[in-house]
Amino acid sequence: MTHPIIQLDKITKIYKQGLVSVKAVDRLSLEIQKGEFTAISGPSGSGKTTILNLIGALDFPTSGSIKLEEKDLSALGKTELSAVRRNRIGFVFQAYNLVATLTAYENAEFVLALQGMAKNGRRERVMSLLKEVGLEGLENRRPDELSGGQQQRVAIARAIATEPAVVLADEPTANLDSVTADSLLDLMERLNREKGVTFLFSTHDQRVMGRARRIIRLRDGKLD
Repeated sequence: MTHPIIQLDKITKIYKQGLVSVKAVDRLSLEIQKGEFTAISGPSGSGKTTILNLIGALDFPTSGSIKLEEKDLSALGKTELSAVRRNRIGFVFQAYNLVATLTAYENAEFVLALQGMAKNGRRERVMSLLKEVGLEGLENRRPDELSGGQQQRVAIARAIATEPAVVLADEPTANLDSVTADSLLDLMERLNREKGVTFLFSTHDQRVMGRARRIIRLRDGKLD
């Protein structure tokens, strides 16, 4: 029997804003299987980004449980959670989140260095990844020397460098023109199809939803 790669069980997330409490996610249960190419959609404030942050252990639920590869994230200590984020989750953000002072190569290599991979192994992996995402020959350029689409390709290379269980992509096409967005979606579809990378998107972009094989619709922190 195969188990879901991600399991959310009755997740609630409440944020305190002064004297006001805002329920961003409301007793939501959800399962994601290995190899999915899935979009979470909904209007602003529906809880899309909150759910990705909770799955990525960047934030923690007020109640309920989240399992990644059958590990209950709430039962893990800080060191174990850091290892999960570093080794099992890839992140792709709307604003790219690249280190401005590092080259494309160094941005993609960074997490592998944190893992302690040998330098020769890192170089082989990173150069192969940059070629795979269409950045061969641009490895020595810093983010301000790359277009938005190229920066997002570096972010994708960084996200998959550790061969994570899942890539969480928060509005990855929001800042891109249609041609660049379609090219990136082609790339992510190919990584999903050929390498079995599980992608979970937060998006309101119709281009992403048109490619997704499953769409999870949210409204007010609940399944719509």
